This record gives sequence, structure tokens and C-alpha cells, in this order.
Amino acid sequence: MREVFRAFLALGLSSFGGPIAHLGYFRDEFVERRRWLDERRYAELVALCQFLPGPASSQVGFAIGFERAGWRGALAAWLGFTLPSAIALVLFALGLARVDAAHPVLAGVLQSLKVVAVAVVAQAVVSMARSLTPDAPRRVLALLAAAIVLLHGGAAMQVVALAASALVGVALLRAPAKRAPLPETPSVEASRHRVSHRAGAVAAMLFLALLVGLPLTASASHERWVEVAAAFYRAGALVFGGGHVVLPLLQAGVVAPGWVDESTFVAGYGAAQAVPGPLFTFAAYLGSVIAAPGAGSVLAAWGAATLCLIAIFLPGILVLIATLPWWQALRAKPVLRRAIAGINAGVVGVLLAAWIDPVTTSAVRGVGDALFAAGLYLLLVALRRPPWMVVVVALGIGALRGVLD
Repeated sequence: MREVFRAFLALGLSSFGGPIAHLGYFRDEFVERRRWLDERRYAELVALCQFLPGPASSQVGFAIGFERAGWRGALAAWLGFTLPSAIALVLFALGLARVDAAHPVLAGVLQSLKVVAVAVVAQAVVSMARSLTPDAPRRVLALLAAAIVLLHGGAAMQVVALAASALVGVALLRAPAKRAPLPETPSVEASRHRVSHRAGAVAAMLFLALLVGLPLTASASHERWVEVAAAFYRAGALVFGGGHVVLPLLQAGVVAPGWVDESTFVAGYGAAQAVPGPLFTFAAYLGSVIAAPGAGSVLAAWGAATLCLIAIFLPGILVLIATLPWWQALRAKPVLRRAIAGINAGVVGVLLAAWIDPVTTSAVRGVGDALFAAGLYLLLVALRRPPWMVVVVALGIGALRGVLD
């Protein structure tokens, strides 16, 4: 377990670039260098986690930890990979609450973080559209999903858009072609640690019980932190693709009820681009902000961050545990592959809607901000600079703009 924790802590401190880059780091570290699992087994775990809702790279890390050291190894992998960025974002939230946001330099820095989010999410939309909407029917489906969310808004309509995308996928889309099999090596079924069917069934029941029970409990009790836990759990349970895709669900979950204002939300999302590790740790920042650290205790901020972090990661872990025993049979079902193709197209549309509102509408205040965002986008796409470097450049420009204003 200690070996697993040290390996994933090193990755949590150094893995910049988002979920696709994380999967590359994992392969280099655990397939090529440490040889904890072979190419075939790793490919199967990646395929499974991309099929499921939740943060794909964190789910793959959890599964690798389980492969290596059982349940304790799975927990150690998740903690090692998650804690560095979560701690950094909570510290950012605590610092933000204790400084004068009206100071020109700080105002310029915060505005630059909002503009970074415009560029980063635009890159995510374009990249995902290329891979997930390769044909006209899926592009149309993505645009319809975006229109539904933009016209009606709210978390409920996002769920409606994704559910409708799944139904359209089953009815109208062709199932994605299966990839050619990899060379003959032991499959994921041959791993030393296996999830039993009983454990999978318990995880599935717990996943559904929390998904239904948390909102009902929140509605009956009107307890604020139960409502918060329900919102973050829902975001983690309904997001396909991980990474930037969680943005619209979190925005609907925390901005719409008034727990976090749009400006603070987008600034934090920009800051999240500068830290390594999974983007889902943005939940820790939001939890700290919801706890109002400027008016309350630091301990309350850390407690709220922990609650939100667990709530957003837990559904993805539960659904992974629930699916592992049956994955070999499920992955061959054409109807499921068509549904996932539809959901993936819907995800692109939902993320496009989030890029328009609130990301762009709250960050771009004029022509200067629009040109600033375009320049950062070119750094990301044309010059292929990593997101953390783009954030550093943006912070410098933002501070300079604050001094000159």
C-alpha cells in the first residue's frame, strides 16, 4: 500500500495536462517502468473507465491500485493522486477569502483566471468534438443538446439533454466499431485481485441509493450540507468524459442555488488549470468557498472541502466497482455502445453550452478580454503550451493590466 501511495503521490504532484495526459503518465509509469500490469490489462481498464460516468483517469488509477494491493491499494492510489491538487486549491480559496479583491493587481489576476477558463474550455470543446462527434448526426445531436441547456438551464435540463442523447443514440446511431484486439496477453480477468459479484452488486445498490436518497433527504430536511453533498454527488454520477465535462454540472449545482457566485466559480476553475492531478479536485475549492472561510473557521473550510471531494469522486468509484465483475459481457452489447455514442455527443453539447454561459459571459467584458482569450487559446492549440504554463502567462499579463488600469 505504501508503495502504491508513493507512486501515485509523485504523479499527483507532477501530472499536468488533463485526463488524457494522465493516462499517458500512468502507462509510462505502471506498464513500461514498474510493470505492475501489462499492455492488454491496462487497455481494458482504460476502455472500461471511458465507458463509465466519472473521472476516467482517477478511476483508472483506483483500478491500478486495486490490481497492485487490493482495496487498501485502491484507496492509497486515489489519495496519492488527489490530495496535492485538492490541498493547493483549498489554500487558494482560503487566500482569496482573506485579501482585498478590489485591489487593482488582484482584480487583474482574478480576471485573467476567468479568461484562462474561456481558452481552456474552448480547447476542450474543440478536442472532444473532433473525437466524439465525427459525423453529421452526432454533430446535430450535440448542437441540440447545447440548445436545450442554453434555452432552459439548470441541472435538470442537463440530465434531460444527456438522457435524450442516449435514446437518440440507441435509435439512430451506429455502434462505434470495435477496436482490433491487442496481442495475446493475460486479460483483466486474470488479475490477482478481483472484485466479486457480491461486492459489485453492493456497490451498484449503494450508488443508486445515494443518487436517489441524497436529494430526497435534502428536500425533507432542508439541511444545507446534505443539499451540497447531493449536488456534488449528482455531478460526479452524471458526468461522462470527466475533466472539463464536470463544469456545467457543477455550475448548475452551486451557482444556481447561490452558494458560489459566477465570478468566484470561473476564477477558481481557471486556477484549477494551474495545478496537477485530476480536475475534479475543483470540488475542494468550491467546498471551501461554500463554507465562507472569510466569515467562518479554517477548519470548517477544510471540512467542507473534504465533504465535496468525497461526494464528487464517490459515484465514479462505486460505478467502477459495480461494473468490473460484468465488464467482459457488457462491453460487447451494441445497444450500450450506441447509447454511449449518443451520450458522448450530448456531452459535447452540454460543455459547449457551459462555455457560452457562464464561462464566456462572465469572463469576457469587452474586446480586450476577447483578444486576450484568443491569444491564450492560440498558446494552447497552435503552440501546444501546457495549461499550467498558459496560466502563468495569463497571471503575469493580468497583474500587468491591473497595474496599468
